[in-house]
Amino acid sequence: MSVKSTNGRAKSPARGTSDSRRADTAGAAADAPEKVRNVVLVGHSGAGKTMLLEALLAATGVISRMGSIEDGSTVSDAEPSEVHQQRSVVLSVAPLVVDGIKVNILDTPGYGDFTGELRAGLRGADAALFVVSAIDDIDAATTALWAECDQVGMPRAVVVSRLDHPRANFEAAVAGCQRAFGDSVVPAYLPVRTGSATTGLLGLLSQTVSDYSAGSPTPDVRAASTEELAAADSARGTLIEGIISESEDETLMDRYLGGEEIDVDALVSDLETAVSRGTFFPVLATSAETGLGVAELLEMLTRAFPSPLERSLPQVTSLSGAPAAPLACDPEGPLAGEVVRTTIDPFLGRVCLVRVFSGTLREDSAVHVSGRGLSERGHEDHDSDERLTHLYSPVGSTLKSVPHCVAGDICAIAKLASAETGDTVSAKEAPLLVVSWDMPEPLMPLAVEAASRSDEDALAKSLGKVAAGDPTLRVERNSETHQLILWCMGEAHGEVVLDRLRDQGVKLQTVPVITPLRETFVAPASGHGRHVKQSGGHGQYAICDIDVEPLARGAGFEFVDKTVGGVIPGQYIGSVEKGVRAQMQKGVSAGFPVVDIRVTLTGGKAHSVDSSDAAFQAAGALALREAAAAGRIQLLEPVLAVTISVADEYVGAVMSDLSSRRGRLTGTESADGTGTEIKAEIPEQELLRYAVELRALTAGTGRFRRTYLRHEPLPPNMAHTAPRQ
Repeated sequence: MSVKSTNGRAKSPARGTSDSRRADTAGAAADAPEKVRNVVLVGHSGAGKTMLLEALLAATGVISRMGSIEDGSTVSDAEPSEVHQQRSVVLSVAPLVVDGIKVNILDTPGYGDFTGELRAGLRGADAALFVVSAIDDIDAATTALWAECDQVGMPRAVVVSRLDHPRANFEAAVAGCQRAFGDSVVPAYLPVRTGSATTGLLGLLSQTVSDYSAGSPTPDVRAASTEELAAADSARGTLIEGIISESEDETLMDRYLGGEEIDVDALVSDLETAVSRGTFFPVLATSAETGLGVAELLEMLTRAFPSPLERSLPQVTSLSGAPAAPLACDPEGPLAGEVVRTTIDPFLGRVCLVRVFSGTLREDSAVHVSGRGLSERGHEDHDSDERLTHLYSPVGSTLKSVPHCVAGDICAIAKLASAETGDTVSAKEAPLLVVSWDMPEPLMPLAVEAASRSDEDALAKSLGKVAAGDPTLRVERNSETHQLILWCMGEAHGEVVLDRLRDQGVKLQTVPVITPLRETFVAPASGHGRHVKQSGGHGQYAICDIDVEPLARGAGFEFVDKTVGGVIPGQYIGSVEKGVRAQMQKGVSAGFPVVDIRVTLTGGKAHSVDSSDAAFQAAGALALREAAAAGRIQLLEPVLAVTISVADEYVGAVMSDLSSRRGRLTGTESADGTGTEIKAEIPEQELLRYAVELRALTAGTGRFRRTYLRHEPLPPNMAHTAPRQ
């Protein structure tokens, strides 16, 4: 097969300029859904997704030459944090055109911290291309993702990449894929080697060899030799039998087993149908460096992967939440699109990547932008009517102007004032809400503070911008510790968030996360509060005596008045209680709130002129402090109920690790054949980095949920290391 170049491109503009973000040349705009393919690249970090995309873009003329990850010059890794870390951290889109078909390639990060970007890519795509390195084993996270795609019936194919590497082993990679993904994963091509180098591909159905030895992405095609055909005979038989088993022609298998030579065109047609249905998964071989397999991959993307017309669409509701009529991928239908990615561009402002499910987005049209369901992560529900000024076709960070975006296509919209990732874009006169996809829960806290008071406003504004594009980030001001907490997916995610804030000029620093401890009295104690001051004119006079006794855990606070004879006038009894409560919030030992005590007011004195509400509040607070100084105070730490989902092979390692975290196992149960759920009670202090450590324990597959359970006494040997507020 030859690949015709259908889209020229001038020399790339320099990075860091407005031209690198918005090109004046017109971009590719599909005119009909059947002319669109949306394909997401998935695979572990280092598998070669980014460079494979570079090879595809170069082969189709979108770029004049391939970029480099080391130089930070690739199309899809343009964000500063990606250049710095030399790996993808955000979802990016680059379209290419082959034989009149627009293929939107969505490149996703492979590292576990950026699962949110991966899920956004899956939402925007209609098929998945799993990229597997020919020199690495398949990791457990990729296997889990395959199963997830299987549950929703997403069409998939596998690309074995990096065949130019000296240690590349195509056969071992295919065997690993079949162990991980199942027997329906079957090679459609086999590498042809000249010496130690892979120079071509043998098409098992066509029985021709694509020769890439000249270094061009357009190979020379020749008939396979007798020796090559003999070596590929077994693999060809396996492929044909797999295709026939998926065929709707029930006579085909009998004819094949009877020795009939099945027409190649019929086999190719059945193969493409099976791939499009998501029941058969061909394996291709590629090398981004040499261009090997690029032509075959482009053919598969356009001919075998489904158009948006062939895929089911997400559910929609009205703004009130009532079910709405199901969407159809119709350019003339009601407008409904979803923001799958939001970035803040210094020149264009907020830039939203939108997958249009129904209707057509057009320049200079009014739309409704709606967001719901993420208020617990700091994204308040919002609605606004806005006018689109320009639509763009994104090529990584470069934006090319387009006049419209039809159902099934993906575009970028600049200068939307309120849109955030996950929002719905619909018609102003008929607003809708697209039911959102599952967002992973961020579970690693990162405490930050502005470098100075003057930086606090800048930090707040920049956090709002960063959070708008990242629904996996949760921003919280802890009401007990008063720390600003960024809940992240892991260390790498936290580093990216900090980089983005600093890139916006925010001066900040990270500080240790303070676990919200509490304080209580271990034994009864008494306190004497004397607040007497004379400074000319009216003075301050208030004396009170209190007894403090501990209550059962969770009982709260009780205040009892046992004064007699009116030693404290009735209007000041409540003032003493106010002072005690205020001091309880401030703490009496380490600065944490005091809980589960009964305070009994037993006596005191007042002055007819100098006593006041403020004076008795001060006396009440002082009395509680004196009682604490005379008694024994115990620190209480929060304990969480934790449910950990792991594959069965990691149960032992996880349970052993729990004991080192002072965890108490409360039960285990099977998780519907997908592994085991371990239930335990663990102190919160032991979970600050658990998102990272569980991933390391379980090869990236472990997940956990946490809910507050209660506060329990902090062990005496740890009390001296407890933080002070």
